[in-house]
Amino acid sequence: MRIAGIGSAFPRHYYKQEVLVATLERLWSGRLPEPELLRRLSRSMQVNGRYLARPLEFYERLQTFGEANDAWIEVGLELGQRALCGALVSAGVQPSELGALIVTSVTGIAAPSLDARLINRMGLSPNVRRTPIFGLGCVAGAAGISRAADYVRGYPGQAAALLSVELCSLTLQRDDLSKAHLISSLLFGDGAAAVVVAGSDVEARGPEVLATKSVFYPDSEHVMGWDISEKGFRIVLSPNVPKVVMQHLGDDVHAFLAEQGLSQRDVGSWIMHTGGPKVLKATAIALGLDPAQLQASWDCLRNVGNISSTSVLLVLDDVYRRRRPFPGTLSLLAAMGPGFCAELILLRW
Repeated sequence: MRIAGIGSAFPRHYYKQEVLVATLERLWSGRLPEPELLRRLSRSMQVNGRYLARPLEFYERLQTFGEANDAWIEVGLELGQRALCGALVSAGVQPSELGALIVTSVTGIAAPSLDARLINRMGLSPNVRRTPIFGLGCVAGAAGISRAADYVRGYPGQAAALLSVELCSLTLQRDDLSKAHLISSLLFGDGAAAVVVAGSDVEARGPEVLATKSVFYPDSEHVMGWDISEKGFRIVLSPNVPKVVMQHLGDDVHAFLAEQGLSQRDVGSWIMHTGGPKVLKATAIALGLDPAQLQASWDCLRNVGNISSTSVLLVLDDVYRRRRPFPGTLSLLAAMGPGFCAELILLRW
């Protein structure tokens, strides 16, 4: 099994972080507990700019969940098609040849789901096996690759694709002034990415998927997720997320590698979900890594913010195209998210 192709897509609307902060200050004028709160929080995010699904004016007049979800479907289909097309072209796979399509998003809902709507738009096979995923959040980029690998392990002559579409800006809550929501409004952005995983009987040149592992932490539902009401998605984001990372990630990675007869010193490249500055620092501490070893993740965070499940795929894309390790190098791809849980993937270039 190999990662045969990767593609990404972003909306047309990109804004520097200072512009976004100024817009939010106008939106919440007179209601923030302190005048400089957003600017102080923004500096700690270490994000230079983000893509938004719609122009800024849209968010200033956005009132209902229905409006936001309609935009999610329209923009999500556009970005999803572009990202998936890019991944298929990169893999040399025709749309009609795709055996399975997994689509993940935690920022909108649709029935028929995005994968069904993409069949007609892209000329996918009417027999493609579809799996829409909702609820995994940030971990879904890694989990989706794992599930695609599971599929081609059973069908080695086929290719499966994972598509992640996250439009986090559309979850803006005008009446929510909680610290968690203020942080999310300064950290999360919009985009899409896709990965094609080819079975062992399909010719492909990307990194080999050697092993995968899922880890769930019991009684941790309160750490991250959404509260969903008539107003849409309201962020649940515990300040304990970095603590959970430091408590669990190191032991989980070491156990996973030991199962493969390996240790951490055998890993030459790290492809980690961006999370946020505190999460990346906690990741480095948990694994005993130098900042340079997570440079691809830091660069992704600075350039586009955290795009939930899409982010780890963007880090993978960056490594795949611009930081490709020497042949034979082992990489560890990992993400954590609602559950609370982790997904680990061992790759060999």
